[in-house]
Amino acid sequence: MPKQQNSNLPAIFAGTTVFVFILYFFSGSGSTSQTAHFLAAKRAITEVLRSKNCGPILVRLAWHDAGTFSKADGTGGSHASMRHRDVANHPANAGLEIARSFLEPIRRNLDESISTADLWQFAGVVAIEHMGGPHVPFRPGRTDYPEAKNTPDGRLPDAKKGASHLRDIFGRMGFTDGEIVALGGAHTIGKCHKERSGFDGPWTDAPLKFDNSFFKDLLKKNWVVNTDMDNGQFKNEVDKTMMLPSDMALLDDPTMKTYVETYAKDQKKFFNDFASAFQKLQELGHSKLQPPVPW
Repeated sequence: MPKQQNSNLPAIFAGTTVFVFILYFFSGSGSTSQTAHFLAAKRAITEVLRSKNCGPILVRLAWHDAGTFSKADGTGGSHASMRHRDVANHPANAGLEIARSFLEPIRRNLDESISTADLWQFAGVVAIEHMGGPHVPFRPGRTDYPEAKNTPDGRLPDAKKGASHLRDIFGRMGFTDGEIVALGGAHTIGKCHKERSGFDGPWTDAPLKFDNSFFKDLLKKNWVVNTDMDNGQFKNEVDKTMMLPSDMALLDDPTMKTYVETYAKDQKKFFNDFASAFQKLQELGHSKLQPPVPW
């Protein structure tokens, strides 16, 4: 991730307090005041995005919180379980304390008018659009789970494995092959950090821009195994971008490769399919979410 800049967080959140008060004062119903809270949250999140260049890690936080769902027993999903130490310490969640620390002052400032689970997921969709990606409809109403409902480690994808593993992980949540590939397109943003995941480097040459470059690069660039690493990751020797073994697996599987080719050619379709799949991911396990809030 690019070097993060300093920001005047107290000023940001002081402004947000005023913003919430004004909108709440003029609201005539609970739903209107709720919209005010989310608009205030968006304003604060956007300021953090501008000052910290942290869009990719906010998306990763949202994905890792939601991606623990199992349709077999209804456990997991976006309930802010990383508030608890054992889940926060799962190896797959390494580094996400940075994202949580960026959002915690916003949560405190809004005084529990938005659950932590809702805030984390909302920050993800705000970040996606901020980086040029699609608008993802957002339905609030998530609850923050107690520690007793934590899920075990191992529910997130292993980047060293192939298509069958991806189907197992995403199939557990109810995703199709097309949705798996669409969600994989989020690798168009961000980079890997060796100290967190064991992998290193950006997927594309514009890691803060959400577009379909991941698919284009996957198909067009020359990828070779990076022999300087012992994890099987691939590199492009010209621009030093990288791909994970699980990314390359999308080309090895004929069905998944068809979607890669489609999204490389048609960014609009990728955006539409990604927005639908990401909203589905965020809503897994929630049967009583409220109507979408305008944001």
